[in-house]
Amino acid sequence: MAETTQLTRHIESYVDSSSTPTHQATSLDAIGLLIKTNALTLEALVRELDMYLTSTDTVIRARGILLLAEVLTRICSKPLDSETIHSLVGFFKERLADWKAVRGALVGCLALIRRKSVAGMVTGSDAKAIAQSFLQYLQVQSLGHYDRKLCFELLDFLLEHHADAVASLEEDLIYGICEAIDAEKDPECLMLAFHIVESLARLYPDPSGLLASFASDVFDILAPYFPIHFTHPSSGDTHVQRDDLSKILMSAFSSTPLFEPFVIPLLLEKLSSSLHSAKIDSLQYLRVCSSKYGAERIAKYAGAIWSSLKDTLYTYLAEPDLSFTLPINGIGFPENEVVIEALSLLQQLIVQNNSQLVSLIIDDEDVNFIINSIASYETYDTISVQEKKKLHAIGRILYITVKASISSCNAVFQSLFLRMMDNLGIPVSNIDGLQNSAIFTSQNVKFGFLYLCIELLAGSRELVVLSEEKRETYCTLLHSYSTVLFNAFDSVLDVSADRCLPGPDIHIGVKGLQILAMFHLDVFPIPKSTFENILKKFMSIIIEGFNRTVLWNAALKALFHIGSFVQNFSESEKAMSYRSFVVDKTMELLSLDDIALPFSLKVEALSDIGMTGMKNMLTILQGLEGALFANLSEVHRNLKSSEIAAQLLECYSCKLLPWIHENGGAEESIVQFTVEIWSQAGNCMDFNSPFEEKGLLDSMMKALKVSVGCCSVESQNAIIQKAYSILSSHTKFQLNDVGRLPLTPGAYDISPRDEGILLLFASVIIALRPKTHIPNIGGLLQLFIITLLKGVVPVAQALGSMVNKLIPKSNGAEKSGEFPLEEALDIIFNTKIWFSSTDMLQRCNGSSNGSEMVLTDLCLGITNDRLLQTNAICGLAWIGKGLLLRGHEKIKDITMIFIECLMSDRKSSLPLIEGSLASTEEQKSDPLPRKCAADAFHILMSDAEVCLNRKFHATIRPLYKQRFFSTILPIFQQLITRSDSPLSRSFLYRAFAHVMSDTPLIVIVNEAKKLIPVLLDCLSLLTEDIEDKDILYGLLLVLSGILTEKNGQEAVIENAHIIINCLIKLVDYPQKTLVRETAIQCLVALSMLPHARIYPLRTQVLRAIPKCLDDTKRSVRREAVKCRQAWASITSSRSLRF
Repeated sequence: MAETTQLTRHIESYVDSSSTPTHQATSLDAIGLLIKTNALTLEALVRELDMYLTSTDTVIRARGILLLAEVLTRICSKPLDSETIHSLVGFFKERLADWKAVRGALVGCLALIRRKSVAGMVTGSDAKAIAQSFLQYLQVQSLGHYDRKLCFELLDFLLEHHADAVASLEEDLIYGICEAIDAEKDPECLMLAFHIVESLARLYPDPSGLLASFASDVFDILAPYFPIHFTHPSSGDTHVQRDDLSKILMSAFSSTPLFEPFVIPLLLEKLSSSLHSAKIDSLQYLRVCSSKYGAERIAKYAGAIWSSLKDTLYTYLAEPDLSFTLPINGIGFPENEVVIEALSLLQQLIVQNNSQLVSLIIDDEDVNFIINSIASYETYDTISVQEKKKLHAIGRILYITVKASISSCNAVFQSLFLRMMDNLGIPVSNIDGLQNSAIFTSQNVKFGFLYLCIELLAGSRELVVLSEEKRETYCTLLHSYSTVLFNAFDSVLDVSADRCLPGPDIHIGVKGLQILAMFHLDVFPIPKSTFENILKKFMSIIIEGFNRTVLWNAALKALFHIGSFVQNFSESEKAMSYRSFVVDKTMELLSLDDIALPFSLKVEALSDIGMTGMKNMLTILQGLEGALFANLSEVHRNLKSSEIAAQLLECYSCKLLPWIHENGGAEESIVQFTVEIWSQAGNCMDFNSPFEEKGLLDSMMKALKVSVGCCSVESQNAIIQKAYSILSSHTKFQLNDVGRLPLTPGAYDISPRDEGILLLFASVIIALRPKTHIPNIGGLLQLFIITLLKGVVPVAQALGSMVNKLIPKSNGAEKSGEFPLEEALDIIFNTKIWFSSTDMLQRCNGSSNGSEMVLTDLCLGITNDRLLQTNAICGLAWIGKGLLLRGHEKIKDITMIFIECLMSDRKSSLPLIEGSLASTEEQKSDPLPRKCAADAFHILMSDAEVCLNRKFHATIRPLYKQRFFSTILPIFQQLITRSDSPLSRSFLYRAFAHVMSDTPLIVIVNEAKKLIPVLLDCLSLLTEDIEDKDILYGLLLVLSGILTEKNGQEAVIENAHIIINCLIKLVDYPQKTLVRETAIQCLVALSMLPHARIYPLRTQVLRAIPKCLDDTKRSVRREAVKCRQAWASITSSRSLRF
């Protein structure tokens, strides 16, 4: 047993009201642990507590009772015998009468009734005794918040888990619950209270039983809470949200049909409320309550509910978006929660009270007015605003009615649909005679008729999908009228050409034909000829109606949806017709030169039709390949073939290939396509200039990159072998000898043909995965070095991709037989280039009579050849980017080369090449190489789209930009400070501007104090040259980010005056609108700084802004108005804001 002194110390610590909550909780845990570990028995604790439990001091007594209750809570899993539990129940239920100690009594009762059977739980008689004491002694609403919550938890648990025991309390229980809940306002307590009412309804379910006598009283307590008007602060201790309260109140409302006489009238009354939330809640409650109360009880309210729903739809249903960016089913409307809830309620009522609701709809005066007057609605624009609202609302109502159930669908088609046909002069008795007649002419095509038909067709189509019932009445009617409906929708498209009808009318015609074509063939068996006629109609628009853009786009999207539908549902007959009349015809368009359809539209149609399904895509891809390779074979003698081939390649790269990749298409087709392009490239070698058209070459490069990037390592191995064989056999590059023999002077005067092949090969290299095997890497590296010095940028990008993906020796490159990264870097940086007076470039391995230098020497301008130097710098930048991405240490050396280019005016350490046109003094003053070195930092830091990204499997080390920035920042700071040459300083600023623009903002903000002065100097410098406008804008975005981030506020406040001076110079920057707009936005952000800091600058800003109010761009004028308002509101009497 525990020592008495230790237990006494814990008890006194808890009972003492002057102890801190932490000490009290510690003592309580210690006592609980003693009992759990059997170091103390519960009986011994009660004996020790006796003086506290019976003390005449109310504070001590309350603390003692609460101590015992909390201990019971902590030992809920410790087994107790039934006698002990009964004794404790007797103690705590009696303490409920002690209002000074009521919290301890409530906690004790809760701890006891929550015990599980495995540890000993209260009996039914004990639970009833607790409930009786609760009802007899407690006035819940007189207690504090926490005690009320405990009361509701106790009641809730008794009703949930001891329902049989407390049910015999009958009237006393109901009265007690009503008294406890009445006027409660706390959200947490209300959550429990509403659930108690729901439990009470389950306790007395008999509709003529006890609760029936008190239903009115109970509901009178609930009614004031609807609708929930939640004002509890969101930052308070409660986690209860308005929606939580509303849902549980809805459960209470719908808990028993006894509430129906009170609930439904209240909800109908609130449905007319102008409060948006009240209207939504009313509709939601009506839907749930109607379902719970049953059809018989709701029947008497059907008329009133229908009338209210109709009025709600008239008011809240917005005008439909009759465009072609909508879901494939029916008419699309802007989302509105009121409308959604109203239609949901209507659908449920139709399912629940079918015949009654359908009769109300069919016999409704407004519905019949629309049906009888549709003949007068010839076009959309001729309908008045009020009648449009009614047409839209009735259309939605019919759509919901038709899709709700088969019986409601049959009823609508047998009555309203047939009456519509009669009004248009198409009686059912004469339908057979009208099947093939042209009954719809330019005079009798009616928009209203077509509009309602679409709503009916869309609803019945959804019903078909959901029910899968066959051969119902409505199906028979639709089959009978299918040709008539086709003629009607077909006619409106024909009329649109004659009358130049607006978009809504065209939308209705196209949408109608689309829905007709998308019914399940075995449910709504429209004749095969009708389905094919729909396809023919759309294809005729595609071929001949290209000058009507809206109609053409609509027809293409309809064909896409139809094709996707027939593929998804594997409807073989429709799918075969679609392939015959759409897919095959679309492929034929590529080879037809005698039609006026522009080739760009042919390609657009080709891609959209292909994306209807994988089978169609492979067919389309086969047709595209045939047309592409046919045109590639003609590019040497036909410029138009080059243009066509470029468009086909763009379609393949940007549309078809991404779709194939996303939808799990077979890789074999991609590999086959890529290999065939290489074969075509090889065949073109027989002609002198196959790649004169740069657009075609760019398209081929892009297609190869994207294709290779999608392939696996095995497929890439096959592709690179094919590409290398073409490069080796169809060009003058001596790849096997390049590492051994000196190159003759003319060996690398690359012809356009060879350059084209090399660029295609570089595109493949860029997209390879790291594990793909590249043949003859050493020879390729040396070839790439020589080629990049001629300014072939994609080759430099390929070189950067290679060094990014090659495996280092430390990762087992030599053991696996792969070319190690270290050897590649040795070749790149130690290969010596020989220059002579007559030869531009030669590579040699040994000593030579000419001048020898490595790539880094060329970057520093040793040759005095400006073009050669800039090409070397650009090439080294892409190599550096590849190394930077993988986090290689060599990037430090490359960075210092660029910095030396920015700073150094050094002379060549080698004799000048005889005959050079540039002198040393001219080299010093030439800014182009130094500008190129500054722009190299943009290559290093920017996210490249064409290479070295995740799409092309680059090795990217996390946070590489942050590491590089932290390394380069102190270097640039030191160099800028020490630079005494204005020209050198300007290039340092330009380089550092690139670094800042491409570094993640969070890193910049953390260094804001150091960077703001440099950033402002960069902004001032970059305004001088129009070519720097994009760099200027990027840097301005960095400043904007600093201004809007909290972490940068301190640095901004310190430099507010110089920031504002700089921005004022940019508000009228003429070369770029975004610069002016962003500069003004930055001034607005500065207006939120502390008043004392910015008030002295107010006049300066207000003087600068008026000239922006007359800017030629509206966006700038709008921002200028905001800026003027923000700064004009800063007055001398404004309170300080810190």
